[in-house]
This record gives sequence, C-alpha cells and structure tokens, in this order.
Amino acid sequence: MLELMTAFIDHLRWGKNFSPETVRAYSADLRHFAEAMWPKATPPDVTVIDAVIIRRYLALLKSEGFEKSTIARKMACLRSFFKFAQRRGLIAANPAKMVRTPKLERRLPDFLEEKEVETLLSLPDLNSVAGRRDHAILEVLYSTGIRISELCGLTMKDADLMGGTLHVHGKGSKERLAPLGRLAVQSLREYLASRSTQTESDAGAPVFLNKSGKRLGVRGIRRIVEKYAREAGLKKTISPHTFRHTFATHLLDRGADLRSVQELLGHENISTTQIYTHVTAQRLRDTYDRAHPRA
Repeated sequence: MLELMTAFIDHLRWGKNFSPETVRAYSADLRHFAEAMWPKATPPDVTVIDAVIIRRYLALLKSEGFEKSTIARKMACLRSFFKFAQRRGLIAANPAKMVRTPKLERRLPDFLEEKEVETLLSLPDLNSVAGRRDHAILEVLYSTGIRISELCGLTMKDADLMGGTLHVHGKGSKERLAPLGRLAVQSLREYLASRSTQTESDAGAPVFLNKSGKRLGVRGIRRIVEKYAREAGLKKTISPHTFRHTFATHLLDRGADLRSVQELLGHENISTTQIYTHVTAQRLRDTYDRAHPRA
C-alpha cells in the first residue's frame, strides 16, 4: 500500500504533470486515509481494501466535522488512487467508485468589480522594479485569467509580446494560447526592461522573479495579491484565483460566449465554466431589485 502510494504520487508529478499544490494535496489526503484507518499499524495490501473500509472512512470524516468540499476532494483522491491500482492490474474493481460522495452546494465565486480592479492596479509603485513586477503580475492575472501555477511557470519564451499572447502550460500537460491585453503587454515590457539579472535572450528564464533573482513562487504571488488587497481596503477575501473569476465574469458581462470563455480558462468541461452564467444572472437580478420601483 505505501509503495503504491509513492508510485501514485510520482505518477501525478511526472506522468500527469500535476501542479506542486495538487500533488501535495493528494499526498496529504492519502496519508490521512492511511493514518485514520490504521493509526497504529501499517496499511494492508491494496487488495484487502474494499468499499466497506472506504465507507467507514467517509463516516469518520463526517463525524470529525470536515466540510463537504474537503470530503469530496479526499474521495476524489481515493478514486484516482484505486483507479491507478486497477490499471496496474493489482485490483479487479475500484472500491471507491462504489461509495457515493456527498453532494456539494455550488457556491458562486467571488469576483472584483471593475472599479476594484482599477484600484488594485493603481497601487504598485512603478518607480521600483518590485512595483513594476507586481503591476505586471496583476495586469496579467486580470488580462488572461490564468491560474497561479500557470503564472509561476511562465518563461521568457512563453511571452510573445509582439503578438500579444502567452503560451500557457496548464493542468495535465495541456497547453493553450492566452491573449494578452494592450495594457498587460505594456506593463510586462516595462517590468522586463527594468530587470538587470536576466535578459530577454534567456528563453528558459522565469518571467517573474523574487528579490533573489529566482523564480517567484505560488506563495510569493499570493502575498503580493493579498498585500494590495489590504492596501485597497477591500473587505472581501482576495486571492490570485479571484482574478480568474473576475476575468470570466467580466467577459460574460460584456457579451462573450460561454465556449470562448471555456477555452480561454482552459476548462476541459463546459460545466465548469457554467458557474459564471449563474454569477452574471445574479448580477442582473440584483440590478433589477435595486432599480425597479415594484421589484
């Protein structure tokens, strides 16, 4: 079981090219399953684990007060793990598929209003390299809607500033082109021109660097976004992913079709993108309620 867990995580990391955050989450979920069900013993062979054991684990998660979203993620991890074991010929059937995951309530994603975006973009100090970098990060997040892991992974060869596009390396080794707006291109040019540690000829060099001249990581980008959200005095919780939600919502608000937004976001299924139609419909309803005298 433990050897198979290690092989599965390696498969996600190298075979599936999952992001480091996803790999860490799946690894933690598998460890939790093993430690929760066999706290004082080594987990048994994978062939011994059946749907009864997984139902007991599900009951344990519920009794300990885990949120439905966390339970759903842990169950998804187990389904993937046992599917991996099945494909290797170690088990005949996937026991996790026989256990029903609790239904999630779909919450509407948080997003920024256009004025809030403008406020955030006005805050970085454009007289410093760090400020120009931060401004470029915010502009690119809003202009493209890319994931934080995709932003971190950008290299100089991925940024076509003449053509106004980014070559994005997405989930599961999937790649796509993301259009860059005029202001995002300008912001990137100004940042890259001010860098002294590397030049545009370094095709494999990271686009966004930390103060040590190394690739800026996920945590660093989160801290940057949170810093400007605090400075802006925004009461809502803002993260890099909020810009992704904002990107999709603003496109649909201004008439973009759902299929185009799906491609721009890199969603495999359009059902994932459809949550944003609920957001725009709710905004219309709120506007109606505020404006109509007999609403």
